[in-house]
Amino acid sequence: MSFVEISRGDTPLVLGLPHTGTDVPEEIWDRLNETGRALADTDWHIHELYAGLVDGATTVRTTIHRYVIDANRDPGGVSLYPGQNTTTLCPLTDFDGKPIWREGEEPDAEEIARRTAAYHAPYHEALTRELERVRSKHGFAILYDCHSIRSEIPFLFEGTLPDLNIGTNDGLSCAPEIQAAAWENADASPYRAVLNGRFKGGWTTRHYGRPTEDQHAIQMEIAQSAYLDEETPPWRCEDAKAALLRSHLKNILNALVDTAMEIKP
Repeated sequence: MSFVEISRGDTPLVLGLPHTGTDVPEEIWDRLNETGRALADTDWHIHELYAGLVDGATTVRTTIHRYVIDANRDPGGVSLYPGQNTTTLCPLTDFDGKPIWREGEEPDAEEIARRTAAYHAPYHEALTRELERVRSKHGFAILYDCHSIRSEIPFLFEGTLPDLNIGTNDGLSCAPEIQAAAWENADASPYRAVLNGRFKGGWTTRHYGRPTEDQHAIQMEIAQSAYLDEETPPWRCEDAKAALLRSHLKNILNALVDTAMEIKP
């Protein structure tokens, strides 16, 4: 599975990276229209933003783009945000609501099932293995799911998104102390932060967050304006912005591990 990249560490922290990939198999690429081929909804540079922040962290990343299959959606196709605009397991539109497939080339249910088995399942099999490995070693595991998104997308939300959006499925995916550690460090940073706002955590956070089993999960959705020099192609990372953001993300990650060590069984 060359599209699943794993870097094993020896701490309880596992970073999930489901949306940083830009790989699209040729037979699928040929069916995308011009809008789809822009790959605009990528979590640009997020794997680089988190690289090396915490010694010993494990990372699990898929290089497959979310337009092929979205690794952070329920494999059964259930909406994470009923009643709100969102994209699906195999998106038909981009975040602006524009079609991404050439007319008549949209994937049907059978093809979506094939893509789920080929690309969604292997990523989560790898993530499951790594969480079980670190939990076996330490007695607990923390999954931190890394995301970013444009700060203004009227199709998905009103106004401008806060810089740091922490999601814990309204406190269900991690212990209260873990949630507090993330929130207090984000709130103390120079960034505008929110807890369980528009983004409460995707399928990954909700599926793996089992605090009663000593497995905690939290999602961080970063507004791309916090580290990109522009929010249009080519979506370059601005070094000064990224360096400042990295310092505060490091504080959050270290606080999560330290807090978990204090409350471990």
